[in-house]
Amino acid sequence: MMSAMRTGVRGLVLAAGMAMMLTGCDYWPPALQAQIEQLKAEVQTAAAERANLDNQLKDAVKAKEEIQARLDELSRLNRELAGNIANLKQALDAEREKTAKLGKSGTKAAPKAAAKPAPTPTKKPAAKTQAKTHAKKKA
Repeated sequence: MMSAMRTGVRGLVLAAGMAMMLTGCDYWPPALQAQIEQLKAEVQTAAAERANLDNQLKDAVKAKEEIQARLDELSRLNRELAGNIANLKQALDAEREKTAKLGKSGTKAAPKAAAKPAPTPTKKPAAKTQAKTHAKKKA
């Protein structure tokens, strides 16, 4: 009889153990619970830091794109200005050659003309020229 009872108790304990394994155990030791809470807090902190770093990365990428656009614009302007400088240098060299030729031919014919700057033509008032043309028509 004892052996039948022992077998029955063993079966009951075994069945209870199997039931607990299948359903899961809701008992967690306090140290394990504390460790789980600590890990959860670390995960939340890491997620917040990641979100912060993601925002910083987005800001840095945006700033980089703005700076790259500005760099492209300034490079384009630099190329345009370099072309303008080259054209102005060519024009200056051509004018220097002209003045050198005029200076050489002008010194043989009239030495005083090379010393004086060429007078610039001034515009006459329109009223005087109209009056002169009107007077010529009457005569």
